Amino acid sequence: MGSRTIAGARLSNSYIVTATLIAVNVVLFLITVVQAKSLFDNGAARIEMLGELWTYPALGGGEWWRIFTSGFLHYGPIHIAANAFSLWMMGRALEQVFGKSRFLALYFVSMFGASAAVLLFDAPNRPSAGASGAIFGLLGSYAVIVLKLRLNPTALLINLAINAYVTFTIPQISILAHVGGLVTGALVAAAILYAPERNRVRWQTTGLVIITLALVGLVAWRAGQIPSLECDFGMVRGELRYLCGLSGSG
Repeated sequence: MGSRTIAGARLSNSYIVTATLIAVNVVLFLITVVQAKSLFDNGAARIEMLGELWTYPALGGGEWWRIFTSGFLHYGPIHIAANAFSLWMMGRALEQVFGKSRFLALYFVSMFGASAAVLLFDAPNRPSAGASGAIFGLLGSYAVIVLKLRLNPTALLINLAINAYVTFTIPQISILAHVGGLVTGALVAAAILYAPERNRVRWQTTGLVIITLALVGLVAWRAGQIPSLECDFGMVRGELRYLCGLSGSG
């Protein structure tokens, strides 16, 4: 494609965004380990309870940040290791295809789509976390590239197998998040890769804005179904927990 990739990005061998995302995930995981004083039970860390995706505090308690902070938190070393490996394997190539700004948009809109699926369809009292929603978005974009360029799908299938294994073996990982991320990532990739070459950036931006606004609308609609809640830390059987109750209920 000359001096640009199929996404319209300038050719580059850099994957600084991928490396930075992995570093942020690892650092936050280590912080939760220190707070919880446990490598395998880091879900007890305060930062974990404040950041994991949970419908009641996210929508009822107005803690909207959970839509994105949950994508940087993990449960145990296997969870973080598997996601870091998948992100490293796919992120480097996809960052070079999409370029830094488009890759970031793909990653975070996919994360939003994964969280939206959880908020819409999962049990409202079930917390979840992990970068795998966004990573499945990368898988979705990878699938679009494979179809568009008629590439060998072996690497895609290997990554799908790895992430499917993690999905069904580690508790508190949402299948809905994976499906939401996968679908959203494919839509974002299609909006970027199939945009007309003339005014390509404008078409790509328009596509991303439409997808994002659709997700915002769905989440806002779901928020209207959740009562107003008051959420804070409390003790349950001698253990610190994050609790939510109806406003004014004491």
